[in-house]
Amino acid sequence: MELSCKDCRYFLPVDVFRGICKINKEKISPDDAFCEKVEKISKCKFCQYYTSESNSLGKCMGHTLCYPDLVAAKCADFKWEIQK
Repeated sequence: MELSCKDCRYFLPVDVFRGICKINKEKISPDDAFCEKVEKISKCKFCQYYTSESNSLGKCMGHTLCYPDLVAAKCADFKWEIQK
C-alpha cells in the first residue's frame, strides 16, 4: 500500500485536486508523497479489521462494506493494523 498526503493528519483538502499542508501552509496534491513530518490518520485501510476487496472497496470485520479512505476517528472498533 502506497501512502500519500491524503493519509496524513496535516492534510487539509480544498477540493478533489488539491489541498493545503497544515504545517507549512503550502498547496499540495492529495497524491503527493509523504514528507518527513508525516502523521498517519486513522482510516479504515489502516485498521486490522479491514479486508480489501478492490482498490476502492473493502469489508469491515468481514461483513460491512466500507471505503479504504474512510476516516475512522469515531469508530469504536478501530485498531491500527499490525505492521509486518
